Amino acid sequence: MIQNPIIDVIIPAFNEEKSIAKVIAEIPDVVRYIIVANNNSSDQTHEVATQAGAMVVFEPQKGYGKACLTAMDWIKQQEIQPDVVVFLDGDYSDFPAEMSDLISPIRDQKADLVIGSRALGNRESGSMTFPQVFGNWLATSLMNAIQGARFSDLGPFRAIRWESLLGLNMKDQNFGWTIEMQIKAHKAGLRYLEVPVNYRKRIGVSKVSGTVKGVIGAGYKIILTIFKYW
Repeated sequence: MIQNPIIDVIIPAFNEEKSIAKVIAEIPDVVRYIIVANNNSSDQTHEVATQAGAMVVFEPQKGYGKACLTAMDWIKQQEIQPDVVVFLDGDYSDFPAEMSDLISPIRDQKADLVIGSRALGNRESGSMTFPQVFGNWLATSLMNAIQGARFSDLGPFRAIRWESLLGLNMKDQNFGWTIEMQIKAHKAGLRYLEVPVNYRKRIGVSKVSGTVKGVIGAGYKIILTIFKYW
């Protein structure tokens, strides 16, 4: 067991001024740093996140993966490195209080990567659109069939050992980030598992599922990433 693991949280955020404080407020006190990667927001995400107690780093180039990579670069510069890093969204769709369920298998040295699976948990009605549900099922089915993996979700709420994350050499700068991590973890022989998590309607309009362009773009990139690592 890892006694008193050092835990940092990364939250990529683009125009989440209405939700980011709620997310930060519900993150358990065991977390050391909450790093909000402000992804070229045009609203008050920076100010709200700072007032809520988060460390805010700036990434002017839009892209989910790009924001995550920038937050990771900030962590690398710290004198003491974390044991575990948790990723979650800034739109208040995840339940930050469930973070302990993701961290426990890593703390108990039973897993290197833990995915919070919305498919195994309870989803509030309307929290995921039909294209999201179908796309998630299709992507995980393809990944499992082609890679021989065992995943039910590409959910953003996840925890991973910091050393394991660095070893994956993450590259994707946008929608392929989550599936790249899962494919690379499987191919690297990391111990991974899923735990059920609850999911609710986000605050505000989704930058992906809220537009046809976003749905098509994300779906294309995810499928492309699956075949890229085949």
